[in-house]
Amino acid sequence: MKTIAEVAAEFGVSTRTIRYYEEIGLLVPGRTSGNRRMYSKTDMTRLKLIFRGKRYGFSLEEIKEMILLFDEDRTGKKQLKRTIEYGESRIAEIEGTIAEFQALKAEMEILLGQFKQKLREEEEGS
Repeated sequence: MKTIAEVAAEFGVSTRTIRYYEEIGLLVPGRTSGNRRMYSKTDMTRLKLIFRGKRYGFSLEEIKEMILLFDEDRTGKKQLKRTIEYGESRIAEIEGTIAEFQALKAEMEILLGQFKQKLREEEEGS
């Protein structure tokens, strides 16, 4: 069991972030007799999933749905199916973004080539 300060330090986030995840139902830490939050291995695993999901661009609502599906179906099948759906959707978004950046890069390379050619012509004409 870890305190909120230990958990926040381990993940490199503020204690406010950890409390926010509790407020929106992503975490349900235990409490001491003095009402201090105590985080279990399960809570730590959930936090790892939350931060991984955020790194991959999933919304907190999507992450919450994926995490709560495991509580609903302990076989993990529903969670895996939803994760696959969200993952495939996210990959499609990333591929679209990559295509946009590749088109932008190609356009910039053409313009830079034109600018360099113009500069050479200017320098040769001087």
